[in-house]
This record gives sequence, structure tokens and C-alpha cells, in this order.
Amino acid sequence: MSKILYIKANAKPEGQSRTFKVSDSFIEEYKKNNPNDEIITLDLYKEKIDFLKGEDLGVVFGPKNEESRNHPVLKYAYQFAEADKYIIAAPMWNLSVPAILKAYIDYVSVVGIAFKYTQQGAVGLLENKKAVYIAARGGAYSGTPYEMDGIYLRAMLNFFGIKDVETIAAEKLDVAGEDINKIIEDSISKAKEIAKNF
Repeated sequence: MSKILYIKANAKPEGQSRTFKVSDSFIEEYKKNNPNDEIITLDLYKEKIDFLKGEDLGVVFGPKNEESRNHPVLKYAYQFAEADKYIIAAPMWNLSVPAILKAYIDYVSVVGIAFKYTQQGAVGLLENKKAVYIAARGGAYSGTPYEMDGIYLRAMLNFFGIKDVETIAAEKLDVAGEDINKIIEDSISKAKEIAKNF
């Protein structure tokens, strides 16, 4: 049995997010094929993820023990490390991810939990896991230098040791003349196909 962490980062009310239309379809298909797996949904806006503060840094860089597991800052890093697979659902905002997702990554990027320092440099501690990033984008950015949301998340996940990372992007959603419903439906179909073997 695998533990799945479904990370949602969109401020839109339930039912209005184009990103979540695709990611929720992914989750439904995944559940059909993996009924015994545990899926933990983490809505970052409902969690009210905040930016790290100066007083938090001592905990982030300090010793890790049984007491630290329940610390309000470190609990997200432990939860992330204990998952086997990740579904990250977030729209592209201003060529990147929503700020709340970056803030969450700062909570997760904890030495001794997500990675460690060695004489050869930083080494990820979360190997043999996989992730999928699902995004709605207003324009066509895949494969361009502007795809900074996907580039950033892939780099961070790789840094943690997670090398199997896939992106499902519904693009051109704000381009005049595009068939938005078809783009979303095609993305849902792709998501369901990937979910079968995720």
C-alpha cells in the first residue's frame, strides 16, 4: 500500500479551478486502480501556509528528533518525506507557481528530512518516489524558458531525490479563439491515462 500526498494550491473557490478539474480526475482514476492506497489531501490555502519567519529557522536547521515531528513548522516536512507519491496541483501564476506553494516548499526543504549535506554537496533523501505536477496555464509555455513553474518544481523534487516527475499542463486556456473545454477534456484524458500506471 502506498501513501499519496495530494497537494493543492489554488485560491479559487471549490469547483472553479481548471487545474483541479484535471487533478481531481487524476485522483478519481488513481483510486479506481489503487483502492487500497492512502490519499492525503493537503489544501495549502485551507492550511493557511505562511512564510517562514526568523524564529522558525532555528527549528528548520536544528536537530531532528521525536519532539520535532509534531512541531508546527516541521510537521509538513515529515509528512512530505513519509509519502511515496505526490500529486501537485497548482496553476501557473505570473510564469511560476502560486506564492503559497513556494512557501510550502520552504517548509518541506529541511536538511535532515528532505536532503542532507555531504562532502560532495547536498544529497536528496527521498529517492525511489514519484511525482506528477498538474497545471492550468493561460498560454503555451511547455518547453520554453517561461515554463518556470514546472522547471522550479522539477528542480526542487530532483534536489530531494525524486527523479520520476511528470507534468500535465492544460495550456492556452486564456488565448482567444481556443476551445477551452476541449483543452481541459484532453488534459483530463491524459491525466487518467497517466494515473493508471502512477
